[in-house]
Amino acid sequence: MQRVREASVAVDAKCVAEIGQGMLLLVGFEDADTSDDLEWTAQKVANLRIFDDAEGVMNRSVKDVEGELLVVSQFTLYASVKKGNRPSYIRASKPDIAIPLYESFCETMSQYLGKRVKTGIFGADMKVSLVNDGPVTIVIDTKHKE
Repeated sequence: MQRVREASVAVDAKCVAEIGQGMLLLVGFEDADTSDDLEWTAQKVANLRIFDDAEGVMNRSVKDVEGELLVVSQFTLYASVKKGNRPSYIRASKPDIAIPLYESFCETMSQYLGKRVKTGIFGADMKVSLVNDGPVTIVIDTKHKE
């Protein structure tokens, strides 16, 4: 996840989603992901205090600042570069599993935020633009909840 001042996604040179202040989430799924993982992640993202308070301390959540959320599917997050020079994506879920997980995650995220999240187009060749704020970039892995 990245804290952003603004972010957008274009497909075929047409903007399909854009946000102002908030978070850009690049999400990937593996077959072992469960509804519990989606729930835990959505709750964590909605409440993670990574926005500045009046004293400039990261003490406010995206909900607190009434920020927006842009969720973009990205199977390449599961790239393995252990062998050779061509990444392997064997751990990434195939679309028949990943699409329902992605849609469920976006719905769960909307419920936690109390408003609709914006999304890219699953499986499309997307051009993602952002102004990273900070920069603040955090990796969340449901299999290593650290």
